[in-house]
Amino acid sequence: MVQLTALTQEVLSAILKTIDEGIHVVDTEGKTIFYNEVAARLDGMNVKEVQGKDLLDVFPSLTENSSTLLRVIKTGKPIYNQTQVYVNIHGARIDTINTTLPIFVDKQIIGAVEIAKDYTRLKQLSESLLDLQKNVNKNNKKKIAKNIKYTLDDLKTINPIFQSLKDEAKKLAKLDSPILVYGESGTGKELFVQGVHHESLRGEGPFIAQNCAAIPETLLESILFGTAKGSYTGAVERKGLFELADGGTLFLDELHTMPIELQAKLLRVLEDGIIRRVGSSQNISVDVRIIAAMNVHPNTALQNQKLRSDLYYRLNVFTFSLLPLRERKEDIQLLTQYFIAFFNKSLQKKINGVEQKVKGLFLDHPWPGNVRELKHTIEYMMNVCDDEILEVKDLPIMMKQLAAGNENSDNNLSLRKNLEELEKKLIHTALDLSTGNVKQAAELLEIPRQTLQYKIKKLRE
Repeated sequence: MVQLTALTQEVLSAILKTIDEGIHVVDTEGKTIFYNEVAARLDGMNVKEVQGKDLLDVFPSLTENSSTLLRVIKTGKPIYNQTQVYVNIHGARIDTINTTLPIFVDKQIIGAVEIAKDYTRLKQLSESLLDLQKNVNKNNKKKIAKNIKYTLDDLKTINPIFQSLKDEAKKLAKLDSPILVYGESGTGKELFVQGVHHESLRGEGPFIAQNCAAIPETLLESILFGTAKGSYTGAVERKGLFELADGGTLFLDELHTMPIELQAKLLRVLEDGIIRRVGSSQNISVDVRIIAAMNVHPNTALQNQKLRSDLYYRLNVFTFSLLPLRERKEDIQLLTQYFIAFFNKSLQKKINGVEQKVKGLFLDHPWPGNVRELKHTIEYMMNVCDDEILEVKDLPIMMKQLAAGNENSDNNLSLRKNLEELEKKLIHTALDLSTGNVKQAAELLEIPRQTLQYKIKKLRE
């Protein structure tokens, strides 16, 4: 077996000791070859009790199958963000979230490393937040019903497609069916969802938002459904977000990051309005409207098996696709003036507008961060601007470089013109492949049918 040299071990040990997360390294026999102080603190041990010892001797509740370290050594495949519950030699129960990776040297596995986070503290934090939300609801119910910041009128647009989408949202908000919202990051999904809640018959009820990303399945489940006393060590009777949102709206952002198994439980709630707290056998009826959002296209999430097809079809009663800023260029100037007015007030400035070169650059820029990126760009420029007009010199460094590149290039490198030409070619290709069927062409292009119809109309003008 490949062995680490003494010098390599010394350097590696020095590096790992500086990391503020639990690090546990074992060799192929399951013997600990490195164990830092953070890991010891998480495990309720001291380093000497674990270093050089067999893993299963130190943590007797684990087995070759339940230990993530031993499974990774056996399979050679990494395990990401998995919760693990075990008992140490002192009889203490430990909850951690582990990412466990195989260690290869010259294509030969020599061990595994585990990076652990304190799951217990995360649970305590989430439970404290739930208790706080519960108390706010209880003590200030009328005020919490108005805790939304935005209405649909806050979505500024002169784009006909986007305006039509807003009009449709106002109408469908009165119904009680679930809603699925798709849009790239920065397109205003939460603002849109709050606007729908405000227009709905539940507008006086609670609006509660939960981002599903980067939360382990068991923790997210207890956040959503609540916990029963004794469901795990120290667990008490606690309402989850479904109960706290009763009579209102529960907004689940980045739905595609929710574990597939938990998506099945969400589907059951959508079907019958019944939940069970974690560790309980008692059914609880809830009256909650679910609005879910994703920043990847639903078709992509389905193909990558990040979204259950049955859940998608249940949510797909009303679907809204928010246009990226690059597809609503007429809104760039409108939003620029809106953000200038907004920051004039908060920064106590008197900026009157932007110079013509900046207007052209804004129109050419693809805005991958969408409206959020435009807002932050204006905020930066207004903080550094000493005049009454925002100029090229006030741009963030990356956009300054783009401006300089445009000045030194010929017209063939115009980003806007090339994007327009590429869009035309893609539309014509999709229409050819679908023999002129607009709906099928829109599916190939992964854009709403109304958007494609609008673009076809613009091409014919």
